[in-house]
Amino acid sequence: MFTQGQAAGQGYYQGFALAVPAANRAAYVDMAKQGWEMFQKGGAVGMVEAWGEDVPRGKRTDFYRATQAEGDEVPVFSWMVWPDRATCDAAAKAMDEGMDCQDMPEMPFDGKRMFWGGFEPVFDSGARA
Repeated sequence: MFTQGQAAGQGYYQGFALAVPAANRAAYVDMAKQGWEMFQKGGAVGMVEAWGEDVPRGKRTDFYRATQAEGDEVPVFSWMVWPDRATCDAAAKAMDEGMDCQDMPEMPFDGKRMFWGGFEPVFDSGARA
């Protein structure tokens, strides 16, 4: 639903999974656009936000359970692309310092059920040899 910059060929990725109420899709895209502007200033080179279209429900685990999706919530998977972990960590530190003494903006999803992790690629078919 939203893509900017390079989606592959870099040294570090942050992946995110969350659930967004279907009615909040447009608000989520608006938030992603604002986020991209901020992350790009911090050195991010790409961002992908993917709205769940074909997300099976598993018997033991799935995106719905992982994000504790409720009612009409849709699983969303996204990733930020960074040249390396040091750039990502420096941007996170700067953003944290910039948010000191500020209220968190209202989000179009429940951030308490969002989870994320940082990843170095093992194989990247988009990388140049």
